[in-house]
Amino acid sequence: MHTLKTLSAVTILGAALCGCSALDRIENIGEAPKLSPVGNPANSQIVAAIPALPPITHEGNSLWQPGAKSFFHDPRANHVGDVITVNVSVSDTAKLQNSTSRARTNSDNANLTNLFGLETALPSSMDPTSLVKMGSDSSNVGTGSVNRQENINMTLAALVAQVLPNGNLVIDGHQQVRVNNELRDLRVSGIVRREDITQDNTVNLAQIAEARISYGGQGTVSDVQQPRYGSQLFDIIMPW
Repeated sequence: MHTLKTLSAVTILGAALCGCSALDRIENIGEAPKLSPVGNPANSQIVAAIPALPPITHEGNSLWQPGAKSFFHDPRANHVGDVITVNVSVSDTAKLQNSTSRARTNSDNANLTNLFGLETALPSSMDPTSLVKMGSDSSNVGTGSVNRQENINMTLAALVAQVLPNGNLVIDGHQQVRVNNELRDLRVSGIVRREDITQDNTVNLAQIAEARISYGGQGTVSDVQQPRYGSQLFDIIMPW
């Protein structure tokens, strides 16, 4: 009975310690990991409504467009609604290996062979030469390793969703490709400096601040690769 109470207390304590995390994980069963929002120095809405571009007007017979910063047209993205090409190239490799080993031995001995003659007053069942003798041994060995390699190469067109006060551009692009019953979903967002946009109106992933890249899919193949909801729930709530 005592063992059962102890086991119940440990179970309740473990559930209390990880309750919040477990509830969050249960709510996200079957959902892809959520990306955090793109940081915005202006503390304003990231993706604003795209207004209609004003019509191009010319003064008389002049080739100069009012408000233009240069005589020749700059093909690079500059205004809300402009299209920019994003080159996503990720080649990450991580390899970690840890090993931990710990051991300890304890020993305690106590005796009472001479104490002003009081040792003779001890009960006959007690041996004065060996009153306490305790010992304990503990050891812990742990090993862990991570060997991960990721390669992603894709090109995606994005729109300028917002122009920040300092001139940086907030971009957001979304593309979906469906082949038979499998849907591939690509998304890219972040903040780009105008100086980093090339003459052919492209920007690389390494030059995008607060970059968020999502590449996933839905369909029969992706569904088979996911554990069943019951298995995910059982894995979350079990404390051992």
